[in-house]
Amino acid sequence: MKALVYTGPKSIEIRDVPRPEKGPDQALIRVKYCGVCGTDIGIWGGTHPRATAPLVLGHEFVGTVTEASARFAVGQRVVAYPLFSCGTCHACRTGSPHVCAALRLIGIDSAGGMAEYLAVNDEQLCAVPADLDDKVAALIEPLAVVLRGVEQSGMVVGDHVVVLGAGPIGLLTALVARHAGAREVVVTDVNAARLALAADLGFATVDVGQADLNARILERTGGDGADVVFECAGVPASILDATQITRPRGTICLMSMHKGASPVRLLEVAFKELRLVGSRVYTQEQFRRAVALAGDLSAPLLRLVTQVIGLEEAGDVFDKITAPDSRDIKILLECS
Repeated sequence: MKALVYTGPKSIEIRDVPRPEKGPDQALIRVKYCGVCGTDIGIWGGTHPRATAPLVLGHEFVGTVTEASARFAVGQRVVAYPLFSCGTCHACRTGSPHVCAALRLIGIDSAGGMAEYLAVNDEQLCAVPADLDDKVAALIEPLAVVLRGVEQSGMVVGDHVVVLGAGPIGLLTALVARHAGAREVVVTDVNAARLALAADLGFATVDVGQADLNARILERTGGDGADVVFECAGVPASILDATQITRPRGTICLMSMHKGASPVRLLEVAFKELRLVGSRVYTQEQFRRAVALAGDLSAPLLRLVTQVIGLEEAGDVFDKITAPDSRDIKILLECS
């Protein structure tokens, strides 16, 4: 079968690899679509601490069962909860296996979904509703990431929300926050194409390269500041913005992964008694709820898919998505 294989820093190949054989507690999935995400970009760039070549990438996928498991029959459409936990560390013992000390993922620590077929444990599979578009189903995994973040933040109906960064996670966060009852969601970025899409989706936008963000947020909130700020940009300047624009006793939720140290105005954190919350992946229960949420948000989610590339033509997909002039939000690989 064909698969996209990471072969070393900034090197991928479309290879013929053996079709997987399913184990007794697994189903064999024919993958339809697999999304390209920031983690995949990090692996391709050679910066991921665990991923080693050769590796079939991808953990955001939807497909059809071709060899049945205990719960899933041939022909059923499924998505997969891609996390593996050790079961013995403190997080696992206390009911939070999604932050396991030895957390592993499909597409990072084992072969992923950028391939024609993948064998997946039965217990990790979730059925896809018959009326849900396959392209939308391929966004369920990042949607679960965002559902976790919004719930971690404690956002309530009527909150003023700011989303820093209009990439895939930022736009998904804006959609979920609005769906959860935010009074207004402001989305920021420096990329004109991304801001245009955010505006088309109905969000207020600020180009932080051109405008005074703090002044704009104070103006939109009657001088108070944002109730909840979601940091989705992953750049140091965004952390500095977050503490400035959040109201006293407001919340900053970190959605992006800052690989290095970032400067933070801790005086603002202390003086305003800000709540700084981290968010990483999702629980299995939240992943299941993301399947239903995808149906509620199907139309705007589909607009985030800006390009579909056939698996055999995907040899330069990371060059495309990281190009300075890229206008893409979400690229899906069509694997079958």
